[in-house]
Parts: sequence; structure tokens; C-alpha cells
Amino acid sequence: MRAIVFFDLPNVYSKDKRNYLLFRRFLLQEGFIMLQESVYSKIILNSQQAKLLQQRVRKAAPKKGLIQLLIITERQYASIEYIVGESNTKIIDNEDRLIVL
Repeated sequence: MRAIVFFDLPNVYSKDKRNYLLFRRFLLQEGFIMLQESVYSKIILNSQQAKLLQQRVRKAAPKKGLIQLLIITERQYASIEYIVGESNTKIIDNEDRLIVL
């Protein structure tokens, strides 16, 4: 499965910028990778892990702005069609990066 976070956070005031940076840092620490600006993706094992991730994202989310979380299967994610541009092949983004403890 794949979790995709879409967000649009305000960046006008210094407190807003700080909240943006803290949320982005949280996503990176959780293992998300950037697909494009304000769109991050992470591989997850099952729906139980998805629920736990959803709770952590809710807890880390700033009060202002828009944050959306979408859970899809790997088959759905693999069907992404690039209309303009191409995928970044320098990023290793498959199950080889997954560590099960």
C-alpha cells in the first residue's frame, strides 16, 4: 500500500513558516519521499499501519492550512501516467527500502 500526503500550508508569517518546516520535517522523519512540491509518498504494509500513520499525521498537523491523506494500493500507484515530465529514477522507491522489525 502507499500513503500520499497532499498539503497546502500558509507561509506568510514567521510562525506559519515554522509550522510548515516542522510538518515537512515530520514527514521526512516518518519516511515519506517528495513526489513533487507539497506531495509526499510512503510505502506502508497494511491498513492497520495506515490507521496508525493517519493518527500520527493528525497529531503533527498544524492548525492552519489544508492537509489530505490518501491510501492506495501499489497497483494503483504503479498506474500513474506521466503526461509531462518523467519519473525520477535516482530515487530508490520500492520494497527494497522497507525494513520490517
